[in-house]
Amino acid sequence: MIERRNFSDRQTLINALGEHLAAAVRQSIAAQGRASLAVSGGSTPVPLFERLAELDLPWPQVLITLADERWVELSSPDSNEALVRRHLLTKRAAAAVFVGLKNTAAQAAAGEAACGEQLRQLPLPFTAVILGMGNDGHTASLFPCAAQLAHAADMNCGKLCAAVRPQTALYERMTLTLPTLLTAKEIILHITGPDKQAVLEKALQAGPPEEMPIRFIFRQEAVPVTVWWAP
Repeated sequence: MIERRNFSDRQTLINALGEHLAAAVRQSIAAQGRASLAVSGGSTPVPLFERLAELDLPWPQVLITLADERWVELSSPDSNEALVRRHLLTKRAAAAVFVGLKNTAAQAAAGEAACGEQLRQLPLPFTAVILGMGNDGHTASLFPCAAQLAHAADMNCGKLCAAVRPQTALYERMTLTLPTLLTAKEIILHITGPDKQAVLEKALQAGPPEEMPIRFIFRQEAVPVTVWWAP
């Protein structure tokens, strides 16, 4: 079952989602001593990151990773890690532990095994996975055009992450695999604007998940999914 939460404006959404995540983090730390979040890049989550960074949480007990990463250096403006470091791992949240996906391998495929080992330090299940969605229905780096989609979306792939080469986007990528994304207490799809609402309506209709990989998230029954949307 997919829950939909619509807000009148983006700031109201950010405030509500920030409080929601803070409560989830506190609950996870109280129960298990640690919490873990997988977050996404792009411009949409930046205000959320900045809101979270201000919250009074036990940040040293919070581990943060990315749902996916472009295979670029940290100095690149297209680096998701750089975005997270700039907007989330600041102020109070500077004390959080960050586990990145990019390593020194020249190509994503060559760095896949080392990335998987790095991810093993994360406490699973994730307290929350916060995803975005592209206009083509991709989420994380599960792209409909990628030859590696079938492997990355295979619930029996046995991997925490997978190298992906999308045909319609720049750069090689590293993505959390579908089984890793679904190792979560909850999944939040954070989207804004009428264009993304239209993509959402299409994705909720019948059709192969390979055409709009966000459907892999919508059509599973193991993890609750909530769509947070504002105009």
